[in-house]
Amino acid sequence: MQAYVVGGAVRDALLGLPVKDRDWVVVGSTPEEMLARGFRPVGRDFPVFLHPHTNEEYALARTERKSGHGYTGFVCHASPEVTLEEDLLRRDLTINAIARAEDGRLIDPCGGRRDLAARVFRHVSPAFAEDPLRILRVARFSARFTDFELAPETLELMRAMVVAGEVDHLVAERVWQELARGLMEARPSRMIRVLRACGALARLLPELDRLFGIPQPEKYHPEIDTGEHVLMVLDHAAAADEPLAVRWACLLHDLGKGDTPAHLLPHHYGHEAASARRAREVSERLKAPADCRDLAEMVAREHGILARAHELRAETMVKLIERCDGLRRPQRFLLMLQAAACDHAGRGSGAENASEWRPLSRWQAALQAVRAVDAGRIATECSDKSLIPQALHTARVAAVKALDKDPA
Repeated sequence: MQAYVVGGAVRDALLGLPVKDRDWVVVGSTPEEMLARGFRPVGRDFPVFLHPHTNEEYALARTERKSGHGYTGFVCHASPEVTLEEDLLRRDLTINAIARAEDGRLIDPCGGRRDLAARVFRHVSPAFAEDPLRILRVARFSARFTDFELAPETLELMRAMVVAGEVDHLVAERVWQELARGLMEARPSRMIRVLRACGALARLLPELDRLFGIPQPEKYHPEIDTGEHVLMVLDHAAAADEPLAVRWACLLHDLGKGDTPAHLLPHHYGHEAASARRAREVSERLKAPADCRDLAEMVAREHGILARAHELRAETMVKLIERCDGLRRPQRFLLMLQAAACDHAGRGSGAENASEWRPLSRWQAALQAVRAVDAGRIATECSDKSLIPQALHTARVAAVKALDKDPA
C-alpha cells in the first residue's frame, strides 16, 4: 500500500498558500485492507475512507468511464492494479493532477508544475468533457486564483460541452453549491466572465446573461453596460468581505433591466418590481437558501428608493422599514443597506466608496429611531386596541422626523 497527497493540497503548497485539507490516493490496496488498518468507509460511489486518527480522506486509486449524461454518469473502477498515473489522468486540470509521495517526491505526469508557473488553467485530457460540473469548477477557480488565465484549448472544450447540452444535465443543488463557493472568492466577477465566455451563463443564468450589452443610463456610467455594472457591484461586495447573501443579492439586483423594452433604453423606468420577481425566480430555480433568496428579492425591489433617502419623507422611510420587516429583523435590513451601498460603488469611476454611501447613515439612524419607539407603552395607553398599529406607526414617523431636528 502506497499513499500520496493529491489535488488542491499539493497545488496550494506549491503556490505558497495555506493548506487547509489534505486528500490522499492509495495505490495497491483493497477495501478489505483499508478496513483492517482501521480506516472508516464513507464513499458511496467509490471506495473512500477516513484515516482512523487524522480523519483525512483516503481514496483508492481509480479510473472512470463515461456511462451517461451529466456529472453522475460514470462507472468507476478501483483495484490494486490501478496506477497513480492512471488516477491522476482522470482529474480535471493539470494543476490539480500533481501528487506528493510521503518522502516529498512530486509525481507530475500532466505538466501541472509548468502550468502553475505559467498561471494557466489547462485540462488534463479530453475526458474533461465528460463532467459538466468541471465547467463550474474552472469558473470558481478563476475567481479564487485571480492571476491565472484559461488555456484557449480548454475554453474551446468547455464551449463544445455547452453546445453538446452537457450543462443542461446539472442539478440545481450542485449549480448553487459551486456558484456560492465562487461568490465567496476574492474576485467573483471572474467566475461569471468564464461562464459567459464558454456559453454556460446563458444556460444556467440566462436572466443575468441578458444584461450584457444593455446600456446604463447616462447619469450613471454610460461607458459600461448593465452586465459590467453588476460585476463591479459584485466585486465591491467581495472587497468589503460581505457575506454570501449580500453577494447573491448584488448579483441579482438588476435582473429586471433585461425586461426593459428596447425603445425605452437606456432608461429602465420602474425596473425594480421586475428585478425582484426575477431574483426570486432565479433563487427558487437554483434552490438558494431562504436568507439568500429573501435578501436578493428585497434588494432588487428596494435599492432604487434606498438611494434617495435624503429626499424621502419620514412617512415613506417608516413604511419601507415596516415593509422590509426591519423592526423584527434589523440585521437583514442592514445587510440590504450594505448591498445597496455596493450598488452605488459599482457605478464606475467617480462613484463613492461603498462605506461612504451617503444614504447609509440616514437609514441606519432611521432604523435605530424606529426600533427605539416604546411599543409596550403605546399599547398600554391605547384604550381601543384596534388603534395600536396606527399609533405605533405614527410614533415611528415622529421619531424619524425628529432626526432632522436633532443638531447632532
